[in-house]
Amino acid sequence: MAQSHTHLWPGVPLALGSAALFGLSAPLSKLLVGAIDPWLLAGILYLGAGAGLGLLHAGRAVFGLPNAEAPLTRADLPWLAAVVAFGGVLGPLFLMLGLSLTSASSASLLLNLEGLATMAIAWLVFRENVDRRLLLGAAAILAGAVLLSWNGAGLSLDAGGLFVAAACLCWGIDNNLTRKLSSADPVQIAMIKGLVAGCTNLALALAFGAAWPGVALLGSGAVVGFLGIGVSLVMFMLGLRHLGTARTGAYFSLAPFIGAVLAVVIFREAVTLQLVLSGLLMALGLWLHLSERHEHEHSHDMLEHDHVHVHDEHHRHGHDGPVTEPHSHWHRHDPLRHKHPHYPDLHHGHSHG
Repeated sequence: MAQSHTHLWPGVPLALGSAALFGLSAPLSKLLVGAIDPWLLAGILYLGAGAGLGLLHAGRAVFGLPNAEAPLTRADLPWLAAVVAFGGVLGPLFLMLGLSLTSASSASLLLNLEGLATMAIAWLVFRENVDRRLLLGAAAILAGAVLLSWNGAGLSLDAGGLFVAAACLCWGIDNNLTRKLSSADPVQIAMIKGLVAGCTNLALALAFGAAWPGVALLGSGAVVGFLGIGVSLVMFMLGLRHLGTARTGAYFSLAPFIGAVLAVVIFREAVTLQLVLSGLLMALGLWLHLSERHEHEHSHDMLEHDHVHVHDEHHRHGHDGPVTEPHSHWHRHDPLRHKHPHYPDLHHGHSHG
């Protein structure tokens, strides 16, 4: 949480890295979806994410590697249960139901609603700060994503389309509720979410007759899930700490474009005018967000919480004896009033007139 070289660091690189890894998973999953049932593949991807992060989590303890992150507490469990239910169970379930009842082109367009739902909930329900520049930037990024997924076939709001929209709403709720957990260990949270979602989708897919894939396909899907869902989710949650939900969600909406560019490289697909125009729209939105400088005099009320931190202008508490940084522990913030560039992170949830 230190105000290091720039207020863009490390939140923006984390959010963009999360989008890049998730975008990479789309063309790689395309290589597998012809050989694995789509619902079963969703289970394998999530299970790969959870199992991979579980090995990482266990490895830290086995090898005595320090973990400065704050652990989950009993108070976090209701939020964690809601995150797993909306993002790991209901979202994928609604998406699979929607894909079975509507066209792929309609589903591709409607999936852009996740970014819109994430930002709308953050702004309207959780009252994150937004101004005209941010709205224009988010609109440009979403317009680029819509253009990229448009194939001229139109949009069908049938029962399947409503299921896809419901999935996007679930993921929008999931992204906002995850913000409530962003001060805790992201590896632990993503591990639990991946394991629960993976086991649930795997069991449902097998119950509906999906065929079990070979070892090579299973391993490939697990690796793609570990990177494209597991590591991506960890980076997304770290981005939430520094940027807030709406801005992290906007950066994450670049994932389809990143996936499309990678598909050009992997599958030798043609560079189309549609891809170029969507890229220009997303570049405009990205520039509007990156050039944001939100700076004003603001007050910090007294606050007590636990999260990983270093001693900076927001963390001036003392310790009994020497400590290493970063570290996590329960600490108190005394009232403070100052001015600096900031985002709606863990310490800047103040209102704006």
